[in-house]
Amino acid sequence: MNILVTGASNGIGKVIAKELSDIGQVYITGRNENNLKYFGEEFYCTADLTKDFENLKNFILDKNISVLINNAGEYIYGSLDKLETATIERIYKTNLIAPAELSSVVIPYMKSIKWGRIINIGSISGVMGEAYASIYSSSKAGLIGLTKALALELAQDNITVNTINPGWVDTELGNKSIEDSEFSKEEILECIPQKRFVKPEEIAKFCKYLISDDARGITGQSINICAGLSVGI
Repeated sequence: MNILVTGASNGIGKVIAKELSDIGQVYITGRNENNLKYFGEEFYCTADLTKDFENLKNFILDKNISVLINNAGEYIYGSLDKLETATIERIYKTNLIAPAELSSVVIPYMKSIKWGRIINIGSISGVMGEAYASIYSSSKAGLIGLTKALALELAQDNITVNTINPGWVDTELGNKSIEDSEFSKEEILECIPQKRFVKPEEIAKFCKYLISDDARGITGQSINICAGLSVGI
């Protein structure tokens, strides 16, 4: 199988790409070219999803992608009334519109072989809502809606569509989110029932499971991997 992972230059995306490399040919994309060379030059495409979509589309059209991992995302913390329109549009483009566009590119091939997997990496903020992260939260909530609708549309083609919603994850983006917020890491840990951040490997291994035939009955689902954060304190 041929797999495409977006946002694979670092963090969760890079861990997912490496985890899946033993079950198929993995193609990756991201904004940082220097961090995309770990599989070799022919297997990556440097792209900013807010402005380089056509380049990425051309890259993947002949790759026969049967597994799409929409991992790329951007977080912004701040009061909605103080955000510029360009910032709002960029977050929605990266977190919601690009996954929809990429799905539209790979679905025809998946339909032709009557098999496919689309896995969207959402966020617990899209499930619960997060104060001062309204654009991020709403973009990730939209991803859940996209997942449910697409799952219904594609069910008879043996294509599953699911969203994984990580909580706080031990990555560079997760740590930057702490820096941007008004809470310390200790205060955040106190709100997490398991008192720990999720490891990116947990997300990657669950992606591998969702790709497997053992998970063929799981579709249209929004699955939280959050160390209990979505349940409560």
